[in-house]
Amino acid sequence: MTNVFDLLSLDFMQRALMAAVFTGLAAPVVGTYLVQRRLALLGDGIGHVAVTGVAIGLWTGASPTWTAVALATVGAVVIEMIRQRGQTGGDVLLAIMLYGGLAGGVLISGLAGQSTAVLGRYLFGSITTISEADVIATIVLAAVVLLVGVGLAPQLFAVAQDPEFARVSGLDVRVYNVVVAVMAAVSVTVAMRTVGLLLVSALMVVPVAATTQLTRSFRSTLAASMVVGLLAAVGGLLLAAQLSFTADVAPGPTIVLVALACFVATWPVGAWMRRRDRLTEPFEDEVEDHLTTGTHPHRHGEDCGHPAVQHGDHVDYLHDGHRHAPHERHYDEH
Repeated sequence: MTNVFDLLSLDFMQRALMAAVFTGLAAPVVGTYLVQRRLALLGDGIGHVAVTGVAIGLWTGASPTWTAVALATVGAVVIEMIRQRGQTGGDVLLAIMLYGGLAGGVLISGLAGQSTAVLGRYLFGSITTISEADVIATIVLAAVVLLVGVGLAPQLFAVAQDPEFARVSGLDVRVYNVVVAVMAAVSVTVAMRTVGLLLVSALMVVPVAATTQLTRSFRSTLAASMVVGLLAAVGGLLLAAQLSFTADVAPGPTIVLVALACFVATWPVGAWMRRRDRLTEPFEDEVEDHLTTGTHPHRHGEDCGHPAVQHGDHVDYLHDGHRHAPHERHYDEH
C-alpha cells in the first residue's frame, strides 16, 4: 500500500467512507437548528449521556448504537423539558446529567469487563473499525435525520427563529423543540463512531459556523453546511488514512480539524462581506437628510480626521469603516 486510493479498495475503508458520507450530511442539519436556537453545546451534553447508553449495550450484549440512541433520546427530552421550564438551578441539573452520564458509562463498562480502550472507540471515534451492522444503522438513522430536518425545515426554522410568532401561527412550539432535541440525540449516536461522543458537537456546529460567514438565508445555510460537513467528514477520513502511513493519526480529530480549517478559511471572507454590507447600507429613515451644498456638518465625533472632498455641488467625506448611503453613482455621507 503506497497511497490512500489503494486503501479504498479494502472493505473496512469502504464501510468507513459510507459512514463518513452520511454522518457528514446529517450532523450539520441538526446543528443548523441548534445554532439558530443558541444551543450549540446541546450535542455535547447529549453525547455525555450517550456514553452510559454505550456502556449498557456493552454490559448487556446488545448493540451499543441502539442502546445509546435510546438513552440519548431520553436525555435529550429531559434536557429540553428542563430548558423549557426555565427552572432556577436547571443548569445544575444539566451538569449532573453531563458528568453523571460520563461517569456512569465508565463505571458500567468496567462492570461489564470491558477495557477503557473499547469505550474509547465511542468517545473519540473509530470509524475504520466500524462493522457492517453499524454502517446500516448509521445510514438508517442519518436518513431519518435528513428526512425530518429537511422535510420540516419551514416549521423548525420558524420555531427556532421566532417562537412567539410560530406559536401565534398555530405551531406547537414545544413539540417541535422536542423534535429538534430528539434529532440531536439521533445525530450524536450517528456520529459517535465517526468523530466520537466527545467531539460530535464540532461536526454539528462548525460547518454551520463556517457557512454562516458566507450565506444570508436559512435555506442556503442549511444546504451549504451539509456540503461543508460532507467535505470535512470525507476529507478528514482520507487525510487521516494518508497520514497513517507515517503516523498513528485518528480519523475523528482529523475530521474535526478539517471542519475547523473550513471555518478559518471562510471567516476573513465573511468579515469582508459584512464590512462591505455596512458600507453600502443606508441610514435609517429618521436620520436627517444630507447636505448637498456648502460645508457638511461633522457627525463622526471630535477630531476624527476625516477629510472633506468637494464632489460636484456637494461634499463627500473620505473615511473607512463608516456607513454610506447610495446616491446615483457615488456614496453620500448622512
